[in-house]
Amino acid sequence: MTNNGRLKIGEAEFASSEPKLDAGFRWAKAQALAYAHSGLDRVGLWYEAALPGRNAFCMRDVAHHSAGASVLGLSAHTRNMLLRFAENIAESRDWCTYWEITGDNEPAPVDYTDDADFWYNLPANFDLVDACYRQWLWTGEDDYVRHPAFANFYRRTFEDYIRAWDKDGDGLPEHWPEYGRRGIASYNEDGLQPLVGGDLVAAQFAGSRAYAKLLAEAGDAAGAARYEAEAKRLRTLYENGWWDEGRDAFFGALLHGGTFYDRYYAEGNYLPLYFGIVNDPRKRSGALAEVTRHGAAIVEAKTYMPDLYYRNGDRDNAYRELLELVDPALKRREYPEVSFCVVGSIAAGLMGLSADGRSTVSSTGQLPGELAHASLRRVPVLNRVLDLEHVGGRESRLTLRDGEPVEWKAGFRGRHDALLHDGVPVPVSIETSPDGTLTTYASIRVEAGRTHSVRVGE
Repeated sequence: MTNNGRLKIGEAEFASSEPKLDAGFRWAKAQALAYAHSGLDRVGLWYEAALPGRNAFCMRDVAHHSAGASVLGLSAHTRNMLLRFAENIAESRDWCTYWEITGDNEPAPVDYTDDADFWYNLPANFDLVDACYRQWLWTGEDDYVRHPAFANFYRRTFEDYIRAWDKDGDGLPEHWPEYGRRGIASYNEDGLQPLVGGDLVAAQFAGSRAYAKLLAEAGDAAGAARYEAEAKRLRTLYENGWWDEGRDAFFGALLHGGTFYDRYYAEGNYLPLYFGIVNDPRKRSGALAEVTRHGAAIVEAKTYMPDLYYRNGDRDNAYRELLELVDPALKRREYPEVSFCVVGSIAAGLMGLSADGRSTVSSTGQLPGELAHASLRRVPVLNRVLDLEHVGGRESRLTLRDGEPVEWKAGFRGRHDALLHDGVPVPVSIETSPDGTLTTYASIRVEAGRTHSVRVGE
């Protein structure tokens, strides 16, 4: 089965110096592909992204599955599923779409009775916008920028959706008791029903930042500036207003009456780190330490942990969580999110592979000290197919198997005076992340059929 001509479904391969991780990737790939459907159902191309047996895909799960699905060549499936959500946004549902859609292209009856009675978690619209942007970065598909249904979904989300659910006028959607299951202000489903969850603020931040980038790509500079400013506002609000100095951690939820919930609130505490809203190094450190202390109580939460740690520079905890996810003894390992997210975390986290939506791929490996080497082969990205290999933290190799030439931004943690391309010194650039981490890069033009090596000079 093929996707976009040259891109093959399910051809990605992984190998490393850790047999357990290799076996885990093979399991995850086979399990994820078993959940993919070929397009014969009424909904079109799709993969299962909900509780097994529901014959459905859920907004939250699709957003989280999408990175791993891309590595497996299922980007067309993801695009179709995201489009189904986008095209069903409606005023009659206060600008919500369907939380869960079946293979028959209907709202899942377990979550939906009618437009006045349905399950919905308010972070979902923003999470979906962020997923669309991440899919554009990986695939370069112009539909994410210009398709009328996507453009309408983005605009309705940031104008009408927020207005419909923000009753107190502070710019944040909120939940009121009379809403019941219709408009839950967090992904946490423990029954607390807060006014606003920390993950809602963070998802809105990530969505605003993504929308700004999509508008910039569409040529709307004024709109892009507006939503960059909105993302900055939300980050400031969260970092300053939600921090609990006594606990050295963030509050997870704002309750009715204006008080904060002063205990760990799962998604309300760990998802802000996943969505990248925490910029302050000291507060990020405290928030990460709290997540590490509490861990993940259920497997759905556990699937976020590798990405969360990789995105915040903690490669050792990320690797530990990754190995736990691929352990055959893990309970409920068959949940679709596990397999898809293992693949995505290996590619984007451990291998540090990313793209810019155009013609540049970047790599900064995050191999722990005990992993001597790792390689990811036959990866579809930006309508190309490539291989990436890391040898410790000192050398990376990239091969373009098929497609137009690509710019490879080869990165290495720390400050390095020299990087060698195939043994020859090349110009370097040094970038500093928000947490102060330095990364040294070399930019290499790669054409099909040749392997390039970049390593740290002695």
